[in-house]
Amino acid sequence: QVQPVESGGGSVQAGGSLRLSCTTSGGTFSHYAIYWYRQAPGKEREFVSAIGWGGEYAWYADSVKDRFIISRDNAKNTVYLQMNSLKVEDTAVYLCAADPRAGWVTTGEHDYWGQGTQVTVSS
Repeated sequence: QVQPVESGGGSVQAGGSLRLSCTTSGGTFSHYAIYWYRQAPGKEREFVSAIGWGGEYAWYADSVKDRFIISRDNAKNTVYLQMNSLKVEDTAVYLCAADPRAGWVTTGEHDYWGQGTQVTVSS
């Protein structure tokens, strides 16, 4: 059973950058698409980005397109989320999820979730 773990969160000023990592243990990493979501206080969880098994396909929310870049290194069992030009509204707990199903899962329902990492962007 795969277990995702997020890291790389922190505090940054608006306009700055952070790189989040999602590392998994258990399972075969290259058999899972990895999804990033975020949840701000008082708000629903929202999709941020996803990457397919081999890294050839990626999907972004409109709110982060052209600012965030998702990538993966299957040799290191890690997916990265490079976040650039950060805005105050990007402040949230960022969570990654692993999903073995083919095709993008648009329901937000995944079996394997990490605990999340806090990202705080100040003005």
